[in-house]
Amino acid sequence: MRHFATASSLLRASHPGPALAVTAIAAGLAVTIGRDAGGVLLTAAAVLAGQLSVGWLNDLVDADRDARVRRRGKPVAAGEVSRRSVLIAVLMSAPAAVVLSLPFGVAATAAHFVALVSAWAYDLGLKAGPLSVLPYALSFGLLPAFVALGGTGPPVRLMLAAALLGSAAHFVNALPDLADDAATGVRGLPHRLGAAKSTAVAACLVLAASAVLAGVSSWVVLPLAAAVLGAGLLLGRRPGSRIAFHAVVLVALLDVAMLLSTGIQSS
Repeated sequence: MRHFATASSLLRASHPGPALAVTAIAAGLAVTIGRDAGGVLLTAAAVLAGQLSVGWLNDLVDADRDARVRRRGKPVAAGEVSRRSVLIAVLMSAPAAVVLSLPFGVAATAAHFVALVSAWAYDLGLKAGPLSVLPYALSFGLLPAFVALGGTGPPVRLMLAAALLGSAAHFVNALPDLADDAATGVRGLPHRLGAAKSTAVAACLVLAASAVLAGVSSWVVLPLAAAVLGAGLLLGRRPGSRIAFHAVVLVALLDVAMLLSTGIQSS
């Protein structure tokens, strides 16, 4: 029973939601280039291992800060799983992500490795400075490149769209924790801009991603995205309102759907 509780806590410390979401997107992109079932599974395994390493490293580095503000849902900070166990998980999953990338070639492996180094750098300190958005832009932008370099070539449009969506994700993810982060010395770009400006920046970024993707899909979605974001920002001006946040997330999901439906080969 104790081992099950430890495994459960270790899983929760990995940020499973974002890890699975990024893995699913990578697998979907692999399908669009015609990769067979084995190739799709290997792509998913490589990306999942990398995402787990990023999540575990994040909670390991932030354990003291999370404990100080008593942040919920943080097993490492709560002592539910030992820091040694999480460190071992990082040291196992990080090399595994690189090794699992090797069958796709040197270029694809290099793209995935750079994306992971960028994400690890965010965990290790870049998150607390004014350049905090850059690792998100680089790591997300390289995801389509990793998938494509194992088959076709670097999809420039999709890389740009993914970088814009990754940047928007940074602002959206930071919004709920702005106060706690500021209390523990984390002053990334969203913290410096504040909630209202960060929401507006995220809206602009997902709209820009919509415009990029519309160029290879359908321009019909662009006015739809603009209308949703405009309504969200207008209706979400009341203090404490989450309408603008939900509008940004909704358009981001629309962009992800376009990203997958567009496919790498048509970019």
